[in-house]
Amino acid sequence: MRTILSAVLIVLVALLVPASAVAYWADRDLGDADRYTAAMSPLAENPAVQEVVVTHTARALTGQIDAGPFQAGVDALLGEALHSFADTPAYRTAWDAANRAAHAAFLHALTTGHGNAVTIDLAPVVAQIKSELVADEVPFADRIPVTRLSVEVMEYDNLGALRKGFRMLQIAGVWLPVLTLLLAVSAVAVAVRRRRAVIATGLGLAVGAVLLWLTVEVCRRLTLDDLPADIDRAAAGAVYDALTAFLRTTAWVVLLIGLAAALAAWVTGRLRRTP
Repeated sequence: MRTILSAVLIVLVALLVPASAVAYWADRDLGDADRYTAAMSPLAENPAVQEVVVTHTARALTGQIDAGPFQAGVDALLGEALHSFADTPAYRTAWDAANRAAHAAFLHALTTGHGNAVTIDLAPVVAQIKSELVADEVPFADRIPVTRLSVEVMEYDNLGALRKGFRMLQIAGVWLPVLTLLLAVSAVAVAVRRRRAVIATGLGLAVGAVLLWLTVEVCRRLTLDDLPADIDRAAAGAVYDALTAFLRTTAWVVLLIGLAAALAAWVTGRLRRTP
């Protein structure tokens, strides 16, 4: 009976490893502005992401500068200036500010449920871009209007399920990892042959780590395949990888811990049998 109970607990541990990691990730990374911004910050130097940001910013600003007969030339010059701006420290500062604003907007929508849509105000980013372009003496840059520039990220109708899921993950992020650890310890404690239970538990952790890695990879493929045609897949993939970096690292760490525990228990048993 104790052997069966130990086996059941080990299976539960393997299944709870990915769930625990995702819950902790949602609470720790997605729920914290500093960690979210830190995860997204390196993408400021990603070429695919830069191209998307420059394209959308230029699209938003094009035509807002009244340059008369020189409009086409000014728009082209603005595009070139934005590409140059993307390689400056000021761009990285603006990128971090935009991501912090995006995180605040999402978190507000996911926790309060107010509003009809999630929107981001890019006015502070545009102001910083304008300041840099004026300093570089780009023609007509001083005419760029710095007004509220709201970008709708997600409609309200799509947030209902996300709110419930996110709230559940935040709650589970506190106790689910602890429960998984307690179950792993219990699986060894109730076993008749504890050394074998340690080996099995270690392998169970390794299996859970593989399940976590597979979950991240499958979700990545499904997410990218479900994107609209006008969304850059390379940029979206880079964002997904940045957001899920913690889960990938966790999968490798748990895999190594599980295999190390199993190997240590096996080696210990072999040494004890050696005369």
